[in-house]
Amino acid sequence: MSESTGFTAKGGPRAEGEAPEVGVGMLGYEFMGRAHTNGYKKMPYMMYPPPAIPRLIAICGRNEEAVAGAARRYGYEGYFTDWRKMLEDDRIQLFDNGGPNNAHAEPCITAAKAGKHVFCEKPLARTAEEAKQMLDAVTQAGVKHMVAFNYRFVPALRLARNLIEGGALGQIYHFRAMYLQEWIMPHYNESKIWRLDKKVAGSGAIGDLGAHIIDLGRFLVGEMKSVSAMTRTFIEERPLPDGSGTGKVDVDDAFVAAVEFENGAIGTLEASRFAGGRKNYEVLEINGEKGSIHFNLERLNELQVFWVGEQPKGTQGFHDVLVTEGHHPWLDHWWPHGHIIGWEHTFVHEIAHLLDCIVNDKDVAPYGATFEDGYRAAAVCDAIVESAAAKRQVDIKY
Repeated sequence: MSESTGFTAKGGPRAEGEAPEVGVGMLGYEFMGRAHTNGYKKMPYMMYPPPAIPRLIAICGRNEEAVAGAARRYGYEGYFTDWRKMLEDDRIQLFDNGGPNNAHAEPCITAAKAGKHVFCEKPLARTAEEAKQMLDAVTQAGVKHMVAFNYRFVPALRLARNLIEGGALGQIYHFRAMYLQEWIMPHYNESKIWRLDKKVAGSGAIGDLGAHIIDLGRFLVGEMKSVSAMTRTFIEERPLPDGSGTGKVDVDDAFVAAVEFENGAIGTLEASRFAGGRKNYEVLEINGEKGSIHFNLERLNELQVFWVGEQPKGTQGFHDVLVTEGHHPWLDHWWPHGHIIGWEHTFVHEIAHLLDCIVNDKDVAPYGATFEDGYRAAAVCDAIVESAAAKRQVDIKY
């Protein structure tokens, strides 16, 4: 318990006058560790008044020299090379897991059993079975839990959710989404890093990219009922990072899937890390009875909309909405309208939401992704793998 706030890891009253501190312990100091830390540091002065002040207690990584440097650079009070030791620190109330996929389950389960709230990168786990163990642990511990599906916190996508919830699109007919990158194509000469190793990653493009669009499909349209999928591995052997030889790539480089939703909508999902020219191209379109929505992550301040029957003759078609007005989600905390925000700001919104849920004992769902959402996304990922292997349609089982 923090003496300065009277706030315990399992929640409690918000301090009067000043926002309470929440001690953060971070696992991982590279890509996601940096992105999350940036969010913690920006949140208090941009999402003002903040629900809480993150106190960066410690960061953890296996390489002592590197993690010590990260602690100095990011402003953590200390560092660890053993996450078990870090979780023994009573000052840490929120455990943030930005490690590789094989380091998600055990640390998160241990943190939950220690009474710490848990924030974990996506995919939640390598398989649905592993994700269910994590879900059971946080549920039994009674702690707050969230998966870092940060695209739920893009203002344009929250606007899309609000429009759908309000009935503006009417009955939903179609959801189609793709997430395309290019960074493991042959000309990059990428070695067999952990993202290409099934024991560490669980899957390839399915978990890395597909999990995001699966979550957005569930978030915007509803539960998925069945999938019919194909996967492909284009380069089956790559040099090992240490130069000792080559290793077999045992995850997918790309997948495509047809999906059926429980509400009757149908859709397609596609992800690839072999899409030349595509850097971070997450695109989705939803077609409904009364209109359609189109979104492109690389233009994340824009939402294309089409309304059936409401446009003057000669002007029918999609039109762009620049989602920067003060009445749009979160934008009153940022800049004057027309001044765009970026990918990093989704973490600021996400962290503000989680801390609000922690200190004010609110539900993370439905707008934040809980471990239940992470588990269900993992179940869809598993169904895609099963469908591709069996070459048939597979029902999604929870």
